Amino acid sequence: MQKLQLWERYKNRLYHHSELDLTVDTSRMNFPDSYLEEMEPRLQKAFEEMAELEAGAVANPDEQRMVGHYWLRAPELAPTPELAEEIQATLASVKAFASSVHQGNIAAPDGHRFENLLIVGIGGSALGPQFVADSLGGAKDRMKVFFFDNTDPDGMDKVLAEIGTGLPRTLAVVISKSGGTKETRNGMLEARQAFEKAGLNFAGHAVAVTGSDSELDRTASQEGWLGMLPMWDWVGGRTSVTSAVGLLPAALQGIDIDQLLAGARSCDQATRSRVTRENPAALLALSWFHATGGKGKRDMVLLPYKDRLILFSRYLQQLIMESLGKELDRDGNRVLQGITVYGNKGSTDQHAYVQQLREGVPNFFVTFIEILKDREGASMLVEPGATSGDYLSGFFQGTRSALYEKERESVTITVREISPATVGALIALYERAVGLYASLINVNAYHQPGVEAGKKAAGSVLKLQGEILEMLRRQPNRDFTCTDMAMTLARPEEVETVFIILRHLAANPAHGVGVTPGDKVWENRFRAE
Repeated sequence: MQKLQLWERYKNRLYHHSELDLTVDTSRMNFPDSYLEEMEPRLQKAFEEMAELEAGAVANPDEQRMVGHYWLRAPELAPTPELAEEIQATLASVKAFASSVHQGNIAAPDGHRFENLLIVGIGGSALGPQFVADSLGGAKDRMKVFFFDNTDPDGMDKVLAEIGTGLPRTLAVVISKSGGTKETRNGMLEARQAFEKAGLNFAGHAVAVTGSDSELDRTASQEGWLGMLPMWDWVGGRTSVTSAVGLLPAALQGIDIDQLLAGARSCDQATRSRVTRENPAALLALSWFHATGGKGKRDMVLLPYKDRLILFSRYLQQLIMESLGKELDRDGNRVLQGITVYGNKGSTDQHAYVQQLREGVPNFFVTFIEILKDREGASMLVEPGATSGDYLSGFFQGTRSALYEKERESVTITVREISPATVGALIALYERAVGLYASLINVNAYHQPGVEAGKKAAGSVLKLQGEILEMLRRQPNRDFTCTDMAMTLARPEEVETVFIILRHLAANPAHGVGVTPGDKVWENRFRAE
């Protein structure tokens, strides 16, 4: 297609939200002019399902739960006055707690103000807060933010080393809906030990964000933690960033959470439109459906041309892949759905994988995110008439054109600047696009049975590990190969798992397991020491 023809298509397809100064450009998606009309009946059904969801329908039938993350930025839409009041009260509590910490009214046990913030969570309880913290944080932050977002001991040691002597002035926020998520529980226990080793009372540094009467809620109550804020069963982890899960860390960091919510609210209003061309989330969902054939046939490559958005692709990986990656549709048919998401940042992408994107396997479509404002204040000229930011914009435009020349399709989302409002809008835009796309392909976007299956499998491994340790301690003078151990435990079918467990136990001194190398690694002999 010639450039002037593309310009006409650009003008015809460009969506612009004047209040947010946000545009969505689908002109580089090669669907025909008739595509939107052909998809209109399916999309109108998706709009209807979304309206029912927002009205309080049980949109997650597997768990018999409502899905209410949209109410978090519009409490008046909640299906009952009680829910609306609870949302508003929680937001007020978040603000009051953060203000008290900043003013020193809630302080460390030694009386000093808290200066550091340690967030303990995993999945949606970490990815959303991390994205917000990284995209909106800076030198003027009220508190410096750190994360325990995995059950990796070395990773936690690294974070604790970075906090260093600042631990006495560190506030820990532990986030877990059930309170029983093992990764978060382990992070809390590791944090507790670090505080206690430093002679500090963990309860005097700790806040919980959790479900009512959860294991974590009971622990925080019994130990007298500094505060507790709710998580509701109608908010999924991957859509929880505009609840206390994301708002409390953001407020403590010093981010304007009112503006974050206002941006999300404005985008929610726009994405409720049932006029397809006036609904940016619908345009995204239709672009995804076209690009993937409605079957996930192509990957989504996210390329934000802004360092502050480097974590956006990681955040969207969970939001999109956990929501859409399903074996069964809502009718029980085996469909194997999903969209794979990965990304880097521009223009780093040009020195990483744009070569393959342009000339290699065409199994993807791109989402560019363009930020118009380069920085606060004026930039220096790196050469006559051009700044560093001009080069970034040039590389974005060049990459977009170079890919389209090779028939690689793309969507471009543009915002004027990175601010709490635009970050909130981007979050809301993708939440709605995921919900609409899930309706188009008839999957339940709000459950995650595959995640639960992995947790159950991990539990079985740890149960077997307990049996292995017990056997080693009962026979301290005996050396076991993995085959010996599997046979002794009457679990011959688990010999591979036994070997992996024994090898890990021997590498870590806490378990007191020694190893004598065999001729082959699987012939190693293990014993209690």
